[in-house]
Amino acid sequence: MNQKIKIFITDDHPIVRDGLISILETQEDFVIVGQASNGNEALSKLKNIESDILICDLEMPEKDGLSLIQELQKIKPSIRIIVFTVFDTDKRIITAIKSGSKGYLLKGASHQEIFNAIRVAYKGESILQPVIASKLIQHLNSDKDELSPREFEVLQEMAKGNKNKEIASTLFISERTVKFHISSIFSKLAVKNRTEAVLIATKKGII
Repeated sequence: MNQKIKIFITDDHPIVRDGLISILETQEDFVIVGQASNGNEALSKLKNIESDILICDLEMPEKDGLSLIQELQKIKPSIRIIVFTVFDTDKRIITAIKSGSKGYLLKGASHQEIFNAIRVAYKGESILQPVIASKLIQHLNSDKDELSPREFEVLQEMAKGNKNKEIASTLFISERTVKFHISSIFSKLAVKNRTEAVLIATKKGII
């Protein structure tokens, strides 16, 4: 008999945990090894339970999902983590993935999407629900949207080769404010100087 995938579920809503267990138990290669209602309880139990997969919510009392993911990466990095949540904001998705999550599913995902995510994560690979992948791609391609209207104006003036004093005069702001905006632009575009900022912005179609 093939080895079963051991799954631990963490969610502060009993009805969600019960629903997931009922769904997952229909699969012959899955076995539920435990459950918890918050991050602290999950950490305590997982120290004494062998689990291949952790399915966890992000918003929980006492210790949230992101904190749980980060701590598990330190003490049990072999556990593959799949976020199962209602939150679909770019920041939460990226933070969860950077913290070590192998998958990100929205509550409302189909049974097959959940089954597939578990099997893919078990192999050590990453998987994102299509709607989540789309949001992530949009975020990665949204440098123009990340710049404030004023930063965009400053960037346009930089592209013309104008110095801080000239930019300040054109936009009717102080040189100090210009320097502040330029620093922010450098940070958002991940560049170190004006030339790089203009080159990157041009390549990405921001200006």
